[in-house]
Amino acid sequence: MPTTDPTAQAAAPPPGPVPEAGGRDGQPGGHPARWAILAVVCLAELVVVLDNTVLNVAIPSLTSELGASTADVQWMINAYALVQAGLLLTAGSAADRYGRKRMLLAGLVLFGAGSLAAGLATSADGLIAARAGMGVGAALLLTTTLAVVMQVFEAEERPKAIGVWGAVNALAYAAGPVVGGVVLGHYWWGAIFLINIPVVLLGLVAVTVLVPESREPHAGRPDLPGVVLSVIGMTSVVYAVITGPEEGWTSPGVLAPAALGAVVLAAFVGWERRAEHPMLDMDLFRSRRFTGAVTGVVLITFGSGGALYLLTQQFQFVRDDSPLQAGLNLAPFALTVVLVNFTGASARLIARLGLPLSIASGMVTMAAGLALVALVGDGGYGGVLAGLVLMGAGCGVANPAIAEAVMGAIPKEKAGAGAGVNGTLSELGTGLGVAVLGAVLVSRFAALLPDSVGTAESLPAALEAAAGAAERAMVAEAFASGLRVGQLVGAGAVLLGGCVAGLLLGRAVRPRRRGE
Repeated sequence: MPTTDPTAQAAAPPPGPVPEAGGRDGQPGGHPARWAILAVVCLAELVVVLDNTVLNVAIPSLTSELGASTADVQWMINAYALVQAGLLLTAGSAADRYGRKRMLLAGLVLFGAGSLAAGLATSADGLIAARAGMGVGAALLLTTTLAVVMQVFEAEERPKAIGVWGAVNALAYAAGPVVGGVVLGHYWWGAIFLINIPVVLLGLVAVTVLVPESREPHAGRPDLPGVVLSVIGMTSVVYAVITGPEEGWTSPGVLAPAALGAVVLAAFVGWERRAEHPMLDMDLFRSRRFTGAVTGVVLITFGSGGALYLLTQQFQFVRDDSPLQAGLNLAPFALTVVLVNFTGASARLIARLGLPLSIASGMVTMAAGLALVALVGDGGYGGVLAGLVLMGAGCGVANPAIAEAVMGAIPKEKAGAGAGVNGTLSELGTGLGVAVLGAVLVSRFAALLPDSVGTAESLPAALEAAAGAAERAMVAEAFASGLRVGQLVGAGAVLLGGCVAGLLLGRAVRPRRRGE
């Protein structure tokens, strides 16, 4: 894809021992088995993303059968996301350097071994360690799957392929609680992890047979200082974001890792500017195209991740749904994303409107859906359903357009690094969305509580402290108001992201349109 970014205008890489896969054998659309390869990588992506949310419904079982404390359960859930987010940049760089197929296979093996260990764990500590191991494999899989898609598809089909990849991501995230609920209805909690094993075995065979090897031909020496700095910095920041809502944003346990992460990431940027063979080319951030795309990534995931987190609370605390029912109520969002992309509607719209307008219009539509859910969420499900469909339609267009913009601003031989940036910012945006919008909810809720309730920070605690039906009604309304404000802040973030990303990308491509 053409770009005005000088770092992406380098000549095609000289021939290396391992050729790039896209367009080989004279195929104008890319690799001849590209659609089968897409199915394989999407299957791997499915189980990786599913495991971000599948464990939520198993909390009662884990507490009783493993004797897990509240802190143990939090780490069972967070260890996976923490390790995964901390390693995404490194995993992408490793895929470019050592081979995307090789790292895809390594990711499957690590993820499968971690899943087996998690399914057979007999203690809380064992399960936490297994989840961390799964996170290592997940980081490799998330980056290599998108990097492989970039290699085997050419520009004309890439938006549709990335759209399918993104739709599977959304479907898996929303389906986690549903799948977990179904499995727990028939088997013990360990089966949630063991169902990954057949998928991993199938993936290993299919990747070995179908996926061509590709790597950056002249990667240079490994950037070991960059690896160390990026892992420490990202892990510290993500840890602070994850633990902030529970421990309090001003607690030493949050401020210390946040400060450490900021200092180390600043050192990482400084090192990457001087390194002879950096794992991440900092000159990319001088490109308005790249900057616009990554702004869109952060703000769309901030708004959508945070708003979906608030919605699950709305369904369970306000509407009194079970976790499984809440997951089913959220399903129309993911199903709309899938429909928009699997029918090719998103790819056709992106081709017609171009990336800047597609991102802007998609994020504006998503913001409208978020605002609608916020304003009518206390009523019948019909209004919520309409909002979820709007959110899904907007996300189904904006997400693949943003991913294409990020990946298109990076030379194809550095597709793994691009996938690492995309994944890292998505994780960071989602984590910040949950943290910030959750904080907005708590602040608004606390401000509206009756004085007699005291300083209760959760709805159940406040309802228990309320005296009489009238005060309980005031508590419920305070919580609903907090949800509305939080969701509207999320809608505003998505709207802002659409405007900024569309403006920056529009300016970046305008000179090319004038033939400059």
